[in-house]
Amino acid sequence: MRLFLAIFLPWLQFFTIGRPFAGIACLLLQITIIGWLPAAIWSVYALSQYKTDKKIEKALRQAGTSNGN
Repeated sequence: MRLFLAIFLPWLQFFTIGRPFAGIACLLLQITIIGWLPAAIWSVYALSQYKTDKKIEKALRQAGTSNGN
């Protein structure tokens, strides 16, 4: 679902991952037809970084619990 947002409504996807200022900047970029493609690419990239960060957090939490902490 977030990937769909990242492609068709890039600015809205930033709000779903907790980056409202980037969402506003993306909206300003997306207002122009030429800026739509860079906005979509930026949004997909940000989404992939968000997913990677969540996986790292999960792995660190699991590693912390397996060490007896």
